[in-house]
Amino acid sequence: MNPASQPLQLACRWLTAVLAATSLGCATYHFGAATLYPANIRTVHVPVFRSQSFRRELSEWLTEAVIKEIELKTRFKVVGREQADTILEGEIVRDQKDVWVETSGDQPRALDVTMLVRVRWINRHGQLLRPETNMPLPDSLTIVEESAILVPEVGQSLASSQQQVVHRLAEQIVAMMEVPW
Repeated sequence: MNPASQPLQLACRWLTAVLAATSLGCATYHFGAATLYPANIRTVHVPVFRSQSFRRELSEWLTEAVIKEIELKTRFKVVGREQADTILEGEIVRDQKDVWVETSGDQPRALDVTMLVRVRWINRHGQLLRPETNMPLPDSLTIVEESAILVPEVGQSLASSQQQVVHRLAEQIVAMMEVPW
């Protein structure tokens, strides 16, 4: 064996091993937004979220935002209960408005609008479909919370702040439907 050919043979073996390892690794690699969600689920039913809030139409806003977010960001189709593989239920547990800053005449200048939502994603057999997390949550529920600052003096209203909170909540809820890495 020629001593000059040993480095070449070693390089060829190394290259072959690297190519074999990469091709095996790529065999299970998936890409695209559709791969972020469970492959065995095609449809989801989203009933109108329940609400413990006294503010009217808040649960309808949130339900509509979640449905739009599901259809925009996932490959799931929102359907009626009878046709659905899964059901995404929610309940607005808390809706509050806290004053942060007020004038000397007790007029609010800056407020915090907060909503807390309990979410449950189940299959048609009633089994929970929440990915495993490191957070110690009860098996039956997941809590999502979002808030926005309301400053009336710059033209914001309670409705615009609530809409901002609802949109952020919908994004979080749909993101929770992703498959863990």
